[in-house]
Amino acid sequence: MYISCLHVEIYFNSIGNFCNSIIKGGFSFPRTPVGWFAYSNVFCDKKTTGLPKASARCLNDTGSPMFGPLHILQCEITLSDIQGNISSSSGDLLQLAFSTQILTYQKHQLSADNITTAAQIANTLLQSAKITEDIAVAAITTISQLLNASEESTQERDAVQSLTETLEIFSLDQHNNVSLVVQPNLAVQSVQVPSDSVGIQFTALTGSSGNFVAKRIHLNINTSELIADKGGSTDVQIVIKFPPVLRSKNTNYSIGFVLYQNDQFFRSKAFRASSGTSRRVISANLGQVSGLHVEMLFKPTAVPNTSLHDFACVSWNYTLKDWSTFGCSKVNHSEDGLRCFCNHTTNFAVLMSFRRDFKYAEALNWITILGCSMSIIGLSLTITFQMVTRKSRKTNPTVLLVSVCVCLLIFTLLFMLGVDNLHKQLDKPEILEDNVLPPSDTHTEQDRGPCTAVAVLLQYFLLGTFTWNTLFATHIFLMIRNSLATSPSHFTAYTMAIGWGLPAVVVALTLGISYRVDDPLGYRQEEFCWLAALDPKGNFDFKLPMFWGFLIPVAFMLMFNTVMLVYFAVTTCKTNPHLTSTRHTSMKKKFLSSFSLAVVLGLSWILGYLLLIPQNQTMYTILNISFCVLTTTQGLQIFILFTARTAIFKKKMSSALKSVSSAGIPLHTRKFSLWRGEHSDKVESYTQQGTDLSFPPWSTQTSS
Repeated sequence: MYISCLHVEIYFNSIGNFCNSIIKGGFSFPRTPVGWFAYSNVFCDKKTTGLPKASARCLNDTGSPMFGPLHILQCEITLSDIQGNISSSSGDLLQLAFSTQILTYQKHQLSADNITTAAQIANTLLQSAKITEDIAVAAITTISQLLNASEESTQERDAVQSLTETLEIFSLDQHNNVSLVVQPNLAVQSVQVPSDSVGIQFTALTGSSGNFVAKRIHLNINTSELIADKGGSTDVQIVIKFPPVLRSKNTNYSIGFVLYQNDQFFRSKAFRASSGTSRRVISANLGQVSGLHVEMLFKPTAVPNTSLHDFACVSWNYTLKDWSTFGCSKVNHSEDGLRCFCNHTTNFAVLMSFRRDFKYAEALNWITILGCSMSIIGLSLTITFQMVTRKSRKTNPTVLLVSVCVCLLIFTLLFMLGVDNLHKQLDKPEILEDNVLPPSDTHTEQDRGPCTAVAVLLQYFLLGTFTWNTLFATHIFLMIRNSLATSPSHFTAYTMAIGWGLPAVVVALTLGISYRVDDPLGYRQEEFCWLAALDPKGNFDFKLPMFWGFLIPVAFMLMFNTVMLVYFAVTTCKTNPHLTSTRHTSMKKKFLSSFSLAVVLGLSWILGYLLLIPQNQTMYTILNISFCVLTTTQGLQIFILFTARTAIFKKKMSSALKSVSSAGIPLHTRKFSLWRGEHSDKVESYTQQGTDLSFPPWSTQTSS
């Protein structure tokens, strides 16, 4: 029974704060909170304004909420027409005020010129000697709607600056007993304070929608303490404590408060809102009174995946046209509120700076560690083998293959040892005691060096690997196309310049465009030492260097390498006369030749691009595992296909194994060694007659 009564009470309270939807004068209006304006669902023709034809305000003068008088828009009228009529003192001031209000209803239709004109009209209305309550409410509603606009120009900035000053004066003067006007983005409160009051408190409570409504605006005209806010129920609270000198004069004082939903009218050059945050701004005006003690409480802004790094208590300086910390200081801070103290009254705000909460990458899994370890061993053996036996393979591209292996080896070593960021930001930031204006609402730690250096080297050597892969493919194409047994003249010099120079150029451009010492995350990630790829919301960002500094150039090289592989496979199948022993052996050798070339050209990295395409979880898991296995073991694959399968390597391994096996029989060493030498000559003679599978058979083709 108690629960039922409670629900009924809440229901009636809710109904008492809204006007229900209604058809009035042929116009339909939706359910609307008390004090707000509703707009009709009948619109002007799109050839004129395309805006609602009528508006009505939800009033609660009689204790039962209902819509007030209709205000109908002349569809042909423009803001420029209204400004001209107000300047010439012609026309109905009330009708012009409501027409301006309706014309600023749609924020996406407001250009910078429209905002400037509307701000000037509202400014004129609030300063008019003929102002009434209805005119004032219409003007304040217009200003509330302008706070939704996003256009900006110098002229518009000056117009809204003048408008904020006018609002301060208006809130102080109490024109026509307009004590409280609350619109979604703006609340204006005027009050007379008795001379014996110790202070005054203005509080705006948090609402589910984030907009202002009259029932959540409270005033206490005889208190000098902030209410302890538990659970974050207060958006903004300000307390003005009166000095004893002021209370001894035995006169009442007018005080005005203006609360802005955001800082759209307070565009700062010293503070950048890079993450799209906004700040509540509250104005307190007591006229020319000094020695005031002003305390404020601001609810911290909630920015997803971030922690509060610092904040500053500021006031708007109309001379500087910017925020200033002069006369203000921090009191304390908690999860429920940020407290400030100032010794004067004007427009106040709290500028908050946030630091991203990073989810650092887990340690490399066993597949990656095992694959990379085997690749490091394989690449080291391949480089050594290619260098030691280079004279016996005059037609083979030793320089190209060694360069591929060197780049891939260094990249793999760096990846295993350095990709993890050693300077993780794991501790919660400590908020400074000094009241210092932050440069931005997003804080980024200055670069410490090592992680960025690793990212630069990883980018360089991985780009270098693909560049040498492409040069390798180009070499194969030229030799097949021109039927050459050796590389063209000066080819080695050109490849050295391109292979080591092109990646350096790309890395230099990437650093020059995206890297800053005070913002290294424009170039690299914080979670691990690699190129930046995601925006703060976790979405892939095409403006970051991962896309244009790596994926784009590598994509072109992979496409070229794929074409070269197809060309090589087709040419091999058509023209190779040496693979004719049997059809089975011929097809096997052709497949191994093409597969060997695909490995050295790094075509397994194409799977990485497929992972960028949205797909179901099963397919993504299969592709991810395949990509991980193939890329981490690329060095091992190169060793098997280009070293372990060669006749020279097999011969040397056979000799080494026989030497080890014979070392344990010293009494028969001389006799066994003589026999072994004869056998060795026969093996060498035999292997020289066969086809060397250490490389795909382009050397056999080109020498024919």
